[in-house]
Amino acid sequence: MDVREAYTRWSESYDTDPNRTRDLDAEVTRRVLAELPRRPDSIVEIGCGTGKNTAFLAGFAARSVLALDFSEGMIARARAKVTADNVTFAVADITQPWPCAGASADLVVCNLVLEHVRDLGPVFAEAARVLGPGGRLFVCELHPFRQYQGTRANFRRGDETKEIPAFVHHLTDFTGAARGHGLSLLRLDEWWHEEDEAGGPPRLASFVFGKED
Repeated sequence: MDVREAYTRWSESYDTDPNRTRDLDAEVTRRVLAELPRRPDSIVEIGCGTGKNTAFLAGFAARSVLALDFSEGMIARARAKVTADNVTFAVADITQPWPCAGASADLVVCNLVLEHVRDLGPVFAEAARVLGPGGRLFVCELHPFRQYQGTRANFRRGDETKEIPAFVHHLTDFTGAARGHGLSLLRLDEWWHEEDEAGGPPRLASFVFGKED
């Protein structure tokens, strides 16, 4: 099955399936964004899924959140979960132009999405377009070291494990795509879940990129 179909099917159990990567991502997102130099007025969240981070972002944004995902099943779950007045949901393919104006956001947030995108360039180009001067792009993704070992997003249906199509991106693929569109690396962190095997590879890599004032 393709990525869209897989996530639509997974949406039925995404929030309740045991998932250390999902749980760690939520923790990392709150921790890193809390350390930004200023609270964002407006946020664009790409790949919002079932809204696992959207509720937090709704309270974090001073004004508004635009949450995008290309799975209608995921968006439906997110809409049911997050009812804040300052959140707007839209079904969108993030590899195509996003449904928002240029320089309209202070922060773009992207979580556990880019492993499913072959070419990072269009995503970083759109992030650079919609960010205003001094804006920030936060990215949190499955660590390449995990991908090298064959790990990819998956879910179970009955006795069968469904793996979702993915592409390996090295750390320098992220930084290079950002640099190619005028975004500078401000912070890079590697993260482990507390239950991960000691000495094992990081589970997640997170980045903060900045657009010049």
